[in-house]
Amino acid sequence: MAPIDQVHLSFSPQTLVLLNSVLGLVMFGVALELKVDDFRSALKSPKALALGLFGHHILFPAMTYVLIWVLQPLPSIALGMILVSSCPAGHISNFLVHYARGNTALSVSVSALSTAVAMVMTPLNFAFWGNLHPVTHDLMQAVAMSPQEMLEVIVLLLGVPLLLGMWVAARFAAFAARVRKPMKWLSLLVLVGFIVGALAANFQHFLAYVNLVVFVVFIHNLLALVTGYGLSTAAGLPERDRRAITFEMGIQNSGLGLILIFNFFNGLGGMAIVTAWWGIWHIVAGMTLASYWKQRDPKATASATISEERP
Repeated sequence: MAPIDQVHLSFSPQTLVLLNSVLGLVMFGVALELKVDDFRSALKSPKALALGLFGHHILFPAMTYVLIWVLQPLPSIALGMILVSSCPAGHISNFLVHYARGNTALSVSVSALSTAVAMVMTPLNFAFWGNLHPVTHDLMQAVAMSPQEMLEVIVLLLGVPLLLGMWVAARFAAFAARVRKPMKWLSLLVLVGFIVGALAANFQHFLAYVNLVVFVVFIHNLLALVTGYGLSTAAGLPERDRRAITFEMGIQNSGLGLILIFNFFNGLGGMAIVTAWWGIWHIVAGMTLASYWKQRDPKATASATISEERP
């Protein structure tokens, strides 16, 4: 069995075009639920908004850098971890926050701005941390990935569908209202199908190497979720906001990550497998945490926390 750093998952050019289209459809479905007012409402809670963006685009990539020093994964797996941490929030974060009785409006605002900011921050974060870490530096030099080329792809995959979806929602409000709920479920099913399809085409490789990434992804995702809740608690945010920030930090757009891997890294084994497994695992971990919180009233939890903090 070849080392995972030498394995490349294969996709035909036609399949890659299809996968790009799938991600565009997912983003279009997400954008149908966004309005310009969602961005304005975010300014009503600037502290929570700033914390969400800081945690997602600054703190999590930096923590990933440190985690790689601790875990010492193989170079392609480490590079996959950096890419995942550089991606914007996954669109299922809004669903999870709503299910967990968190602040859905804040979640939507952070997700929307996270996606917009990611058009610049994802290539910058990935290039910076990937080149800085000695474990991944040589691999970055070997593939000679251009941040500008990645930026162009991200704008096409995220920016265009996002703007188009928001335009349709504003211009054809009745139509958008009718298709909003079906599109939400369709987007989720398409995203899951996208990940399953990526694995099915290379299932033998996935089975052979997934054991190398299970623990890494578990720790990486747990670190993001715990940091999101801890950071928002330390900042004194209400319980509903804490739940929103937790999912905004812990749910990543792994679909975008996979697309970038197949576009720029020729399906590099460790990167693709860690990102695909993240896409599966964060749904499992997110639903588990959301189900736990659903049974607990945010107001009661906040009251209990205040009581514990009093001397």
